[in-house]
Amino acid sequence: MIFIRSLVFQIIFYAGLIVFLIFGLPFLFTTRKAAIAALKVWSRSFLWMLKTIARIDLEIIGKEHIPHDACLLVGKHQSLWETFALFSMLDDPAIVLKRELMFIPVLGWFAIKFEMIPVDRGAGVKALKKLIASAQKAVAQNRQIIIFPEGTRKEPGAKPDYKPGAAALYLRLSVPAVPFGLNSGELWPRRSFLKYPGTIRVKFSAPIPPGLTRREFSRRMQHDIETATREVSGQ
Repeated sequence: MIFIRSLVFQIIFYAGLIVFLIFGLPFLFTTRKAAIAALKVWSRSFLWMLKTIARIDLEIIGKEHIPHDACLLVGKHQSLWETFALFSMLDDPAIVLKRELMFIPVLGWFAIKFEMIPVDRGAGVKALKKLIASAQKAVAQNRQIIIFPEGTRKEPGAKPDYKPGAAALYLRLSVPAVPFGLNSGELWPRRSFLKYPGTIRVKFSAPIPPGLTRREFSRRMQHDIETATREVSGQ
């Protein structure tokens, strides 16, 4: 049954994504906030499909820690799940994503419309400057910025490998940073077709206030993310 449910979800998910992209084209000509509202509706429908078909539910812990004003959300990245699901939990989200995604027809057009934040991982210091400039614009719009400090998906229990981007944003943006952990990789494993029934848990920890040094922030960020991840996954 797990195989069948996974197959049905996979078909409906990608078919639904294509339908959303095609029938959502008019949103390319609306305001960004209207387009973001449509994105959040799609994110909620994605979670409903996942629960109904694949029997994967969602539990959010500590959502009260997320400010309604501009902030930085720094968290674990284990699965494709969080790149879609987190949008439903935030007021006006902007996610840091690979620059290459912006060049995908239609999908990239929407990423540009949503004013997501692209990063060119191979451009070094130049890429970091562009990342900071884009993030500053998002903060000026009072948005919540999502960044995965390890830069790529990690299997549950994998050794932490934090990159400097999140700390650089924290130092330059002067907004609170909310760490979060999750267990999505246990039910929707990286590079796996199968979706295992259960509950994906996301835990948001208390915000880290602006003003810490790079070392202080990096230590606290990693501690809070790893602790929250262990708590929701039982590692």
